[in-house]
Amino acid sequence: MNTLKKSGTRVIEDLPRGKKTVGCKWVFTVKCKADGSVERYKARLMAKGFTQTYGLDYQETFAPVAKINSIRVLLSLAVNSNWPLYQLDVKNAFLNGNLEEEVFMSLPPGFEKFFSQDKVCRLKKSLYGCKTAETPIEANLKLTPAKPEDVIDREKFQRLVGKLIYLSHTRLDIAFAVSVMRIGQEARLIDDQKAIRSSAKAEFRFLAHGICEVIWIKRLFKDLNISVPLPIKVYCDNKAASSIAHNPVLHDRTKHIEVDKHFIKENIESGLICVSYAAFTAQEKRLDALILCTTEILMYLEENLKLTPKDMTDKAAALDELQEMHNQVISSSLLALATLLDVLIGIQLERSAPETVTAQSKHASKAKVAAISSAEKLFMAHKFFSDFLKSQSAAIRSATYSVLRSFIKNVPHVFNEGNMKTMAGIILGAFQEKDPACHSSMWDMILLFSKRFPDSWTSLNVQKAILNRVWHFLRNGCFGSHRVSYPALVLFLDCVPPKAIVGERFFPEFFQNLWAGRSVSNSSTADRQAFFGAFKECFIWGLHNASRYYDEVDSIYHFRVTLIDNILVKILWHDYFSFISSNKQESVPSELSARSSGDRELPLSKKTEEASRIKYPISYLQDLRSCIIDVLSGIFFLEHSLLSAFCTEFHESCLGLFQHAPNTVTAAESVERVTQFIWLLGQHAMQKGESWPLVDLVGPMLAKYFPVIRSLDSPENVKLLSTAVSVFGPREIVGELFVHNEEHSHTPDDKVDGELVVDEFMQIFKTNFVPWCLRSCDQSTTARLDLLLTLLDNECFSDQWHAVITYAINLEGSGTAPQSLEPDQITMLALLLEKARNELTKRKAGEDSTHRPGADPAQWHCDLLESTALALVRSPLSAGNSNSQFLCAVLGGSTKGDETSFVSRNASILIFEEILKKLLLFILESSSNWVRHACSMLTAGAVNSLLESKSSVDMAEEAEFALQVLDGSVFCLKALCEESDLVPSILAAVLVLDWEYRMGRSSDDPFDDETTRASKARLDFGESVHVFCCKRSNQFQKCLNIQNLKRLQSILVQCIRSALFTEDKLNTENITSSCCMWVLEVLDYFCQDQSEEQDLLSQLLYKSDMWPLWIVPDFSIAERLGLKNAPVTGHDSGHCKFVSFLDKLILKLGIDRVFTSHVKHTSLSEETTDEEVTTRAWLAAEILCTWKWPGGNAVASFLPLLSAYAKSSSCPSKESLLDSIFNILLDGALVHGGCRGQSFVSPWAASITETDIEEPFLRALISLLSTLFMEKIWERSKAGTVFELLVSKLCIGEAVNMNCLRILPRLVTILVQPLFENESVETGRDAEHDIEDTITGWLKRTLSFPPLVTSETGQDVEEWFQLVISCYPFNAIRGIQALNLGRIVGPVEKTLLLELFRKQRCGVGTSTVTNHPPAVQLLLSKLIAVSVGYCWKEFDEEDWEYVFSQLRRWIQSVVVIMEEITENVDDTVNKNVTSDNMDYNLEKIEQIVLFSDPFPFDIAKNALLSFSICCGPFGIKQLADAENINPFGTERWEPIKDRILEGILRLFFCTGIAEAIATSFCHEAASIISSSRFEHLYFWELVASNVVNSSTNARDRAVKSVEFWGLSKGPISSLYAILFSSKPVSSLQFAAYVILSTEPISSGAIVEEDTLLDGNNNVEEDSRPVDLSTETSVQLREEICFIIEKLPFEVLEMDLMAQQRVNVFLAWSLLLSYLGSLPSSSRARERLVQYIQDSVSPVTLDCLFQHIPVELCMAQNLKKKDLELPAGVSEAATAATHAITTGSVLHSIETFWPVEPVKLASLAGALFGLMLRVLPAYVREWFNSLRDRSTSSLIESFTRAWCSPYLIANELSQIKKNKFADENFSVSVSKSANEAVATYTKDETGMDLVIRLPASYPLRPVDVDCTRNLGISDVKQRKWLMSMMSFVRNQNGALAEAIGIWKRNFDKEFEGVEECPICYSVIHTANNSLPRLACKTCKHKFHSACLYKWFSTSHKSTCPLCQSPF
Repeated sequence: MNTLKKSGTRVIEDLPRGKKTVGCKWVFTVKCKADGSVERYKARLMAKGFTQTYGLDYQETFAPVAKINSIRVLLSLAVNSNWPLYQLDVKNAFLNGNLEEEVFMSLPPGFEKFFSQDKVCRLKKSLYGCKTAETPIEANLKLTPAKPEDVIDREKFQRLVGKLIYLSHTRLDIAFAVSVMRIGQEARLIDDQKAIRSSAKAEFRFLAHGICEVIWIKRLFKDLNISVPLPIKVYCDNKAASSIAHNPVLHDRTKHIEVDKHFIKENIESGLICVSYAAFTAQEKRLDALILCTTEILMYLEENLKLTPKDMTDKAAALDELQEMHNQVISSSLLALATLLDVLIGIQLERSAPETVTAQSKHASKAKVAAISSAEKLFMAHKFFSDFLKSQSAAIRSATYSVLRSFIKNVPHVFNEGNMKTMAGIILGAFQEKDPACHSSMWDMILLFSKRFPDSWTSLNVQKAILNRVWHFLRNGCFGSHRVSYPALVLFLDCVPPKAIVGERFFPEFFQNLWAGRSVSNSSTADRQAFFGAFKECFIWGLHNASRYYDEVDSIYHFRVTLIDNILVKILWHDYFSFISSNKQESVPSELSARSSGDRELPLSKKTEEASRIKYPISYLQDLRSCIIDVLSGIFFLEHSLLSAFCTEFHESCLGLFQHAPNTVTAAESVERVTQFIWLLGQHAMQKGESWPLVDLVGPMLAKYFPVIRSLDSPENVKLLSTAVSVFGPREIVGELFVHNEEHSHTPDDKVDGELVVDEFMQIFKTNFVPWCLRSCDQSTTARLDLLLTLLDNECFSDQWHAVITYAINLEGSGTAPQSLEPDQITMLALLLEKARNELTKRKAGEDSTHRPGADPAQWHCDLLESTALALVRSPLSAGNSNSQFLCAVLGGSTKGDETSFVSRNASILIFEEILKKLLLFILESSSNWVRHACSMLTAGAVNSLLESKSSVDMAEEAEFALQVLDGSVFCLKALCEESDLVPSILAAVLVLDWEYRMGRSSDDPFDDETTRASKARLDFGESVHVFCCKRSNQFQKCLNIQNLKRLQSILVQCIRSALFTEDKLNTENITSSCCMWVLEVLDYFCQDQSEEQDLLSQLLYKSDMWPLWIVPDFSIAERLGLKNAPVTGHDSGHCKFVSFLDKLILKLGIDRVFTSHVKHTSLSEETTDEEVTTRAWLAAEILCTWKWPGGNAVASFLPLLSAYAKSSSCPSKESLLDSIFNILLDGALVHGGCRGQSFVSPWAASITETDIEEPFLRALISLLSTLFMEKIWERSKAGTVFELLVSKLCIGEAVNMNCLRILPRLVTILVQPLFENESVETGRDAEHDIEDTITGWLKRTLSFPPLVTSETGQDVEEWFQLVISCYPFNAIRGIQALNLGRIVGPVEKTLLLELFRKQRCGVGTSTVTNHPPAVQLLLSKLIAVSVGYCWKEFDEEDWEYVFSQLRRWIQSVVVIMEEITENVDDTVNKNVTSDNMDYNLEKIEQIVLFSDPFPFDIAKNALLSFSICCGPFGIKQLADAENINPFGTERWEPIKDRILEGILRLFFCTGIAEAIATSFCHEAASIISSSRFEHLYFWELVASNVVNSSTNARDRAVKSVEFWGLSKGPISSLYAILFSSKPVSSLQFAAYVILSTEPISSGAIVEEDTLLDGNNNVEEDSRPVDLSTETSVQLREEICFIIEKLPFEVLEMDLMAQQRVNVFLAWSLLLSYLGSLPSSSRARERLVQYIQDSVSPVTLDCLFQHIPVELCMAQNLKKKDLELPAGVSEAATAATHAITTGSVLHSIETFWPVEPVKLASLAGALFGLMLRVLPAYVREWFNSLRDRSTSSLIESFTRAWCSPYLIANELSQIKKNKFADENFSVSVSKSANEAVATYTKDETGMDLVIRLPASYPLRPVDVDCTRNLGISDVKQRKWLMSMMSFVRNQNGALAEAIGIWKRNFDKEFEGVEECPICYSVIHTANNSLPRLACKTCKHKFHSACLYKWFSTSHKSTCPLCQSPF
């Protein structure tokens, strides 16, 4: 530390805000002397640099070390100048590196007590461990070259590596890291060198580097005052580089060299250096350089070979590492020795030709002699290197083989008679080597030794010492070295001395063991090919070299025959044909059963049996088959007669095969193998031009066994024959069959060139093969047909095909009519044609297909075939799979590209006309109107005449037959597209049937008994049609030309319209959904561009009698429209269905594709194209006027789509479309606006969900404008334009347009807000002068009328009042709580409006307003609301008195109605509670809540609005901002306002009590009550707003009033009924929550009153006796008890948005809020906490984290607060933090409604945060019970990041603020360490307890540790420590409270209070009670909770100590 202080390493200071510290630790080491004694003890302070962040705590790393070349220069100078050398050691070298970054380090361990807790070290210089200091690298690190774009500073990296290289000379701990870095740099240099364009550039670059080094050394000498003679000579061995350096001119060849390297020329010109060319040694010269060092190298190798692992103990490595190092040294030395001998002796021998002997240098001879001498010495010293062959290291053994090979090659004289036998055993016995890595060098050694010393074999027991090891080596698959060892086997055979073996024994054993070592299934392709290649070469080598082992010709022949029989036949062929061999059980010759000594083998027959059970892979059989054929080919060329043995075996195998059971799997596999063998034989014969496969093998076999093949008629056998015909030719095979088969009676006498003549061939074909191949269908039919087509010869093709068809149709000349053909005949014909099509395709694809017979489809046509096809399709018995299969085969076209037909085009047309007829007949049988109507559009021309007669055959079967034919020939339709109606009619018929099926399948309509069978048959066929369409629909368009495509589109569109307008048997949703899906399919299938799509939509939307209903477009002239004078009392059902269909279509296609069309016009004079965009605005207007349709409406369905289109679309037609829609609707509203009665306009912004507008055009217009302005699609300027347009239409001359006047108020209400949006007092009149003048004019005109109460009916007073009121809106977009004025009013307007208000007030006079007509009252109520909002500052006391009196009357009238309803519901439920007539009671309740007259609620709604304006947040804010004293601000009005608020609260309680009472009856009754609120939703929202803002006095009066009322349910029950309503209203729920959570309700809203305790009593003050029965007697109110205790288990499995989840969260919010409001030391709080722990399951926490998606954010990202969290997590985290800091969830509750997933996540986070604060032990217990580790880890990460820091800060702050007020007890807090130290002293004893809060508090328990102990025994210390730990861990509250309780606990103990014998504590750790229950016998006192737990667990009622009854 003194060294650190002296060097100024750090400064002690406070940690700045926002900075973090780097930790540190001590590292202690012992430095020893050379003898092992201790020199000194070292301590190094290490910084924890791994916590530093790049760019923040450090920028770069450094190591202040000298350059290694400087050291070398100094050492050289010292030696040459005899300078003395001194060595210095700089202590703490790294402390000399100054830090530029700002790094703060925590205090060193052990020094904290000398400084305050906030002090840290600010580092001025680097420490070990800092990122700025170099640190070692991790093990096994591999560096890869970086991408060019990733390299930042390569030169800096290279300089750093250079410095590290120097440092590694003295710092061995970083040597490995430096080596890795250096290798990576060199690899990069190598990659750079690969990119060098020429060697001259490379030499030039290295020359530049060398000159740089020279210049640097010169400067170093200058610093040392040493002169250097100039110029300095630099040698270069590249002439080009030297020339470039001297040539000042740049050439094309040198321009690619970097410019910065040309400083070489500058240094040459300055005389600093001179570059000279020096031709350094080439490769031979370098060899001479190696020769000079031969002796030293050999001595070095000799020393290395003597090393043992013990000799390397000076290396600081483990024993296994030492052994590995030793192995590397030995193997490297052996390889170096072998290479050195090859170089010094082998190359010298090559160079010592007679003509160059004299030129051999003296040094080379000397080196050679030295090498030979050293080799002899090493050979003897190491016992022939035999010890190295015993090494466990494969590298050493491999190197030893290489050394021995080198000795055999270069020093053969070391092998003499004395050691030959030993060396032969060592070398030739090396086959026991099992490591594949050694086999390459092993084979080189063995082969060279056998060639050089062949007599060495005779010195050994060949069988025992060599061959047995060879056989073992082969049997084991060469131990895995397949690609090395197998190719060496033939060389090995060539090296084996003939006299050392017996040929007739050696070769069978060799091949037997070689075969046994093959790998059948686990080898790679290359390994398997190496094996078979070696086997083939060795076998052929053995046959060719038989003369080596035998002298006589007979012996040689016998040897070859035996080898072929035993190896080729018994091994290869039997393995290929294994299952036949296993049945034959052939014996094995005695020579093959020879057993090697020490290794007994199974007989070959047994091996073959085992092999027969092996499932060979296909690739293995292919290689084996090729090997056999190659061997046979080799035998044929060696001697033809040798094939006889294999031929005989082949024929016998085939005979056994043909006679085998034909249907077994084994036989099929065997025939397949023989077939493949024959096919490969034929391929071999064609490629090699050899005839022996046919003449010697296949031909004789087929000729001999053809009768057997024909009689058995097995598919496999016939396939074998077909294969032979295909590879050898039909006439060749037929010739072999009938020429060589002498027993056949039809053998021809003539044979021309080995082939049959044409006539004889045709005769045999007709008489033998055609009848056989076309006989009855069976399992071999397919194979026989393949054979028949294979026999089609090019020369006889036409005659053969005609003969086949004739025989097939007119079988055996029976003369049967084509339509009377048997099903088997038709099936046979179909199969034949399908195979003929394949044959045709094959002939087309073959070579010379142009002239080859059968390659042209016309050559396959046959008149008999066409007549047969037509007869079958017209036959009434045509239905059948065989007939359809035959027609599909005739027509073709089943797949794409297969359009070949065996009939003419005319015949195809006739066939498809019959297909269409069958489909149409089936369509006519449909029960759907639209399907039958489609048939009239499908029939045309000649086809129509076919429908006149009906067949009696079942239509479903006929249609199924037609569909089968169509499915199998769909691609043929393309060839018939010129027929204008046929193809589109067929496709349309299929699509109509498919649509009918899909519509019927989705229908739920049941069938009656009569139609069940027919409907089922129709559905079954429809399913087939649907499958066909799914498979073939993509090909429909390809079958049509443009005309046919348009015809098909027209048919389909008319069918869709017909389904929409005429179908009345199915439900509307089914029809519209189906039609929408059909249109999408038609667009997808048949429309290629936008023009075609728009044409189709125009056809779809074309006008008819039933469409459209409101607007009549002129489709011939764009934008010409008319209004249809249609009745509006109801909508046509077809029209509604069509609009519903359009709604779904728009949702799928989008607004742009349906409502805008793009028409292209091409100029005739110019090659230009103009695009005209037209819109279908009339369609949008028609949809809006329709308003509602099945499954949707304009507000919920269409307007959102239109709004989204207007916002996102950049199409220029957007504005045109919107303007056109507006104009159409406005014109309609002006025409029809006066024809309807309409309700009054509300004073707030109009809603697009209003239902009181019946006139379609006005309703559509209002909804459109509301959407456009609300979504900011139309801005302020557009609103002005619309306003001017409406004003211009209001007056027609002097007359007023009454229709315009009637619709204008609603439109002005919408326009006012955007017109005056964002205006100010200063700029308002300048911007809207004209508009305000217009409004002022309206006000003046309204003032000219008499008061409303005196106006006469028929005047337009009411309309003008409505218009004026609509000009003064209110803005309540964010809710009633945020109510504000909609515009700023000037003084003139305000004066006129106030005058209008006072005129109406004075007009009323003393009369009661309620006596006037409802319309007058409603207008007055709205005028009051507007006047209060805009003119309240000008009100006097009379004005306020009038306002409050009217408001109170109107509100009180509704209170009376609601109280009456509530009483009636109570009477109904209580009087009929036992009644069984549930439906009657529900109907009665429904009648009670039904409001026959909505007038009182409309009036009260305006009254509530007025009261909200003056007494709500808006009024309070206006009053606070008022400059003058308004009478409203006086206290006179407070009682009046409270009375009004009391009435509003009574309204609120009434609706809740009614629902609570109904809930007690049944859920249906409660649903009736809650649903009734939606009829006056705005009314109840205003009620809820005023309830929230009500005063405590008003609430208390309302509660007492309701309780005095005496109904069956009270105010609290009513609040819970509203909060947990089945059909909740958000504003009412929030109001209920606010009332429940505040006084005077909150004190009794959670816990039953009889279970409450006094909340102010603490532990010490509560001296009442405690009874066990009352410990858990806390009972929640019944309204939330079930929700808290039981419902969470059900909610856990519910949907995340279920209402029950919301109820659970709200109930917990109330419970936690109530718990948090209780005093921390109160008895009530303790008992409630105990109740929660005992009775409430923490499963609610599981529910909370179903809404907090913690899995979306990883744990490492949670710490980074600046990162944007995923949706849901961010809201939850923020809410949790807010709940922790404030102790409340009200912030989340205020924004909770309407309920959304994100808001639920926010509330869940708030609840979790509040639980952590209020119930930490409860949450911890739940967290510890989690079993899913990943889930618990995510929850802990979330808590640690967003909850724990605030909780810890809050806990420490409370501990610090808490005044424990005791001189014996003190607590200190360390916020940086998150810990508190509690110091307790008493009577010279004391201790310090450190309470540490974990980072994830409170999920992880608090840790308590004792750091100081004075005068306290270990037992008591442990007891106190455990007690503190128990208190802080079990505390469900603040830790400060737990510490205080712990302190009081030991105060009690010192006071002599007896501790509980069960928990050993005075104060209970959970409920903080004292031991009061005493045993009557032993007098010990117990905690009631401890005793209760003892009784419940022990099942006893005795004292735990004395066991006496308690």
